[in-house]
This record gives sequence, structure tokens and C-alpha cells, in this order.
Amino acid sequence: MTEPSFTALTAAAARAAHLIVDAEPKIFTDEFAAPLLGDYGDQLLAYHRDNPEDPILAGGRTQVLCRGRYTEAQSAPQSVVLGAGLDTSAYRAPHTHVFEVDLPRTQEWKRAQLANADLPEPANRTFVPLDLTTGDLLEALVKHGFDLARPALVSWLGVTMYLTEAAITRTLRAVAGLAPGTQLVADYVLPAPLRNDAGAHYADAVSQVAERAGEPWRSCFSPAELTDLLRDNGFGTVRHVHQRDHDVWPRRDALRPAELFVLAHARVQL
Repeated sequence: MTEPSFTALTAAAARAAHLIVDAEPKIFTDEFAAPLLGDYGDQLLAYHRDNPEDPILAGGRTQVLCRGRYTEAQSAPQSVVLGAGLDTSAYRAPHTHVFEVDLPRTQEWKRAQLANADLPEPANRTFVPLDLTTGDLLEALVKHGFDLARPALVSWLGVTMYLTEAAITRTLRAVAGLAPGTQLVADYVLPAPLRNDAGAHYADAVSQVAERAGEPWRSCFSPAELTDLLRDNGFGTVRHVHQRDHDVWPRRDALRPAELFVLAHARVQL
């Protein structure tokens, strides 16, 4: 069975490690991430446990924790998780129907991990197998019970930096076809001139690792550039949330905000 992407594993490991190595109060609590790591768990968590103050590992935790905290603070009667990977949000949103969109092989691996870990299958989660670069998102969602007449919360986290602008635009146009008022929360990478020292150091290290894993970074945007792209493709109001903007600072551990990853929160025009 094909394994999930390197980034899906490391993101889940970062969420799990936060509960082990970082101080209270926790930024984001995901008790289901560790069981999903399966055979990779001991190795991936050991990196964080043995090096809790490593700036690269701490930067990775900061990234996934802040984006998870912000996204799950939003609400909608139904949600779509694009490139879901090892997402576990359905367990924390029992009154929201969560549609997880990802490659079929990734979902097969995830189902196997859920079974191996004896985790319950939440009734509010629906897997939508789809390759976003070639498939029809709206058609796939409707086929699996999504209601096109109701607004949704669409999260697209840890994905855009691995796509070309053309591929990003294709997905934005599809999301803009959902009901007016639908929210999109997506993270993106700032271009080099807008990064601070911490962001530049993290980018240099992590982008090289990602490229060796076969997942090179392909795009970056300034907030103004992404705002234009969103508005050109059917979105109205756009808010950009930097790591420094989250209400979690200061802290007593190694987690610190950096200027590299930013969240864009946009709404489909009414």
C-alpha cells in the first residue's frame, strides 16, 4: 500500500509532539495524530522529544499548530478539507459534516492506520477520493453527499507551496463555485524579501528536505499578490493572518512566530 506524503507525516508528528514537548497552555490539541503515525511514530516523535528547542522542529510545530487553531475556530455546517492527509478535525467537530479530499492511495493508507489504531470512524466524516490537479472537485463533492446550496468552510493547509500558480488557480475557481458565504482558509509561503531571519532559516532548511522527498516548493506570494489572485477568481473579502497575529504569544517554550507562512481567510462573494 502506498504511504502518505512526507509532509503529511511530519505535520501529524508536529501536532502529536506538541502535547509531549511544549509548555502549557497548548496552542492546539490533537490527541488523534500520534496513533495515525503507526510505524513512523517512534522515530518521528523522537526527533522532537530529543530536540525540543531545535528551531527547525519548533518552527514546524508553530506552523501546523497556528494554522490548525485558527482554522478550527471558524464554523460552518459542512467543511471541506483539501489535501487532507492525516487531518483529524472530524473528531473535534461532531456537528459538522467533514468531507476529506485527497488522493485515493493516501486515504487507503489512512483508513488502514485508523483500523490498526482501533480509532472509531466518526459518522460525520466522508472520504472524497480525488486528484485535485485533474479531477472535478464540485462533481466529486456532490457525488459524496455535499450540499452545494449551503455555505462551507474549506481548509487548504500545507498544500499551496507545492503547486504551481496555475494549479492553485484551478482549485480556487472550483471553491468559488460553492455557495456564497463559503469561507476558504489556506496557508501560503511569503517570497524571500518578506521573510525575517527565522523564516529564511526555516525555508532554507525545510524546502531542501521537501525537495529531496520529491515535494519541492513551487510557489510563493506576497499578501497583495494572493489577494489579487483570490479576488480575480470569485472571492470577496480577504484577511491575511501572520503567525505573530495569533493570540498565543509570548510562550515559555521554543515556539516563536516567524515571517514565512501566512494564512489567507477569504469568502466566496455574495
